[in-house]
Amino acid sequence: MRSDPLLLLAFDTSAAHCAAALVQGDRIRATRREAMARGQAERLLTMLEEVLAEGGASWADLDALAVGVGPGNFTGLRIAVAAARGLALALGVPAIGVNRFEALAFGHPGAVLVTLEDPRGGLFTQGFEDGAARELTPGPGVLCLGFQAGELARAAGAIAGPEDTGVDPIPIARVAATRIGDDTRPAPLYLRRADAAPASEPETMILDDA
Repeated sequence: MRSDPLLLLAFDTSAAHCAAALVQGDRIRATRREAMARGQAERLLTMLEEVLAEGGASWADLDALAVGVGPGNFTGLRIAVAAARGLALALGVPAIGVNRFEALAFGHPGAVLVTLEDPRGGLFTQGFEDGAARELTPGPGVLCLGFQAGELARAAGAIAGPEDTGVDPIPIARVAATRIGDDTRPAPLYLRRADAAPASEPETMILDDA
């Protein structure tokens, strides 16, 4: 029976970055993060190979893949999720999607409210109770994490936790490690529709030559 922790390769391209980590239990074998407004599609696989090499592992050593599924940039989410699905199929290992709310809440027991910035103004929020998603409002005894966490906690008499410092692939890996055996394929988490939509097909017209 295997006794060593599972080896997971986690990555995220949901914002203006490309980030990856090789994690085995409590051990972070390698991690890398690069800021980039574009070019994640070209950089991602090369970065994953670099992280594997730095961590002394190969593709064949992996037990699972973990991918950040957002919310975030529409194109960036599609890049990471498509890569995770393709690699999982090729390697014969599971790919597990973890959203940003879950990653931020990981490791914080009790009542937790995670807030993320809505680029159009306001906040997106998700509550957790001992790691399980639930409806929750800020108040006494509630730990607020993420965007404007301190301001929100002060206004509601809640507990202020860390502000959001961007997507970290390490908690993505650790959340995914608790879901080994889940056969659900990763899918992007969109909280809004895309700003651009495909053009509708024009109606077919039959011209009368007469």
